[in-house]
Amino acid sequence: MKKRVIRTALTTTRLHLIALAAMLLAGATSATAQNYPPVRTDIQLEETTLPIVFINTLGQEINRDEHISAEMTIVWNDGGLNYSDTLAHPGQHIDYRGHIGIRYRGNSSFSYSAKKPYSIKLLTDSYENGGKKQKASLLGMGEDEDWALLAPYNDRSMIRNTLSMTLAEGYLEFVPKTRFCEVILNGVYYGVHSLTERVRRGADRLNIKKPGDDGDALTGGYILCVDRNDEPLVHESKYHPTNSAGEVFPQTIFIQYTDPSCDELTESQRTYIDRRLDAFEDALASDNFTDESKGYRKHIDVESFIDYQLSTEIANNIDGYRLSTYLYKYRDSVDPRFKMSLWDMDIAWGLAEYENIHTGHMTDVWTYKNNDAGLGTKMPFWFDRLMQDPSYVEQLKARYAEYRTGKYADVTGVVDSLVTLLTSSGAVEREFEAWPRWGEVIYNNWLLAKSYDEEISYLKDFIPKRIAWLDQQLEFNPSGIRHPLNPNDMPAAIYSLSGIRRSRLEPGLNIIRQNDGTSSKIFIKP
Repeated sequence: MKKRVIRTALTTTRLHLIALAAMLLAGATSATAQNYPPVRTDIQLEETTLPIVFINTLGQEINRDEHISAEMTIVWNDGGLNYSDTLAHPGQHIDYRGHIGIRYRGNSSFSYSAKKPYSIKLLTDSYENGGKKQKASLLGMGEDEDWALLAPYNDRSMIRNTLSMTLAEGYLEFVPKTRFCEVILNGVYYGVHSLTERVRRGADRLNIKKPGDDGDALTGGYILCVDRNDEPLVHESKYHPTNSAGEVFPQTIFIQYTDPSCDELTESQRTYIDRRLDAFEDALASDNFTDESKGYRKHIDVESFIDYQLSTEIANNIDGYRLSTYLYKYRDSVDPRFKMSLWDMDIAWGLAEYENIHTGHMTDVWTYKNNDAGLGTKMPFWFDRLMQDPSYVEQLKARYAEYRTGKYADVTGVVDSLVTLLTSSGAVEREFEAWPRWGEVIYNNWLLAKSYDEEISYLKDFIPKRIAWLDQQLEFNPSGIRHPLNPNDMPAAIYSLSGIRRSRLEPGLNIIRQNDGTSSKIFIKP
């Protein structure tokens, strides 16, 4: 180990110093050398405006299969500088100090990334001493014991996932919060990460009750995920994926049991939720799928599905619909319909040229049609079928207008604010000193940017082009007025976006039903 690395470790907490010294005195192989270290291990973090996360594995190697005991300290002087030398700066705010379980997480984000993401569980003590999971608030996010420490690597802007979640918050019922931080693992600087909430049950996350085995308790709650067949037990859809021409692919769509997990589900719970999934797909595939009482609308929260679709389409998230696609369901007494949440948008916003299929970087394509492009892992038929319902399309357009007059009115402004967080802290320079990768082909990142500024310029060029195309497809005029109402024509009825009848035009979106049976919309600025 280089002397400079040891000096960096000495400026962390006494806990890290003691563990590192014990390893060296014992002559053991350094855990740092085992735990996928950065290209340069001599980068020193002295001060930053981002939170600093110290992790000490106490000489152990992190693995993918199960959590190991470790210890974590988070220094976060909210609104001020954070210092890695906690001895020289003893008055700093310690956001968390205690035991954790840690393992590697992710599929492609692990296999195709030199910098690895982690699953973190907060513990009362080490596993060896009988430690149990405990909840805590981290970096201002809601209390929970289950966290992800994501490692943006393929995305050299480091902001794409955070950008997606920041924009979507307030539209979907639950969107995972995320916070940039800098990580020091076993005394070595590991770069910029994102501490992130997970799509899991919890009072500050998806506030749904655990399911029981009978009655109303059997009906919820469940969290499911469209993903790969890499769990011991998964739900297999009866319907094979199709393309927009109606051609059927032989692949099977798999839906994972996330919470309860496949090894926690009782037989009655699995039978119940499988039947509910089948009923939803049967209704959507039926000839009368648009029927208000017999079709798909009785099975899904349409606005939730629309919100998922819009977040996915605006970002052109090539993994959307087919991977890390979360569904959840309350008990029937609360809400009998499936809803959706977001996860894993790190290769969105023009980044991906996935499996040599040129769609991820395009601005003028529908993401839900990616089965047409021939991606290996297919997506269910759901959204292609939904888009065949004129009523769904009208509701999608109206909701899109709300997005475009709300948080999505200035997406590049949000980009600028996130970039400032990273550049003003010096984190960008440290990241690419530790993990140099400019001009390299990284997994599905076709853009060979030569600098951070070039990467951000590309992103800011992609965004307005993508949004302009969607504006055209979804009939939104950036001036704010869509399909103006002719004052000489008296409409048959006026409705809100949610279908509540109005006696007059009101601020926001109004759906106008004309006497000839056609519909139009008008947006009235507040």
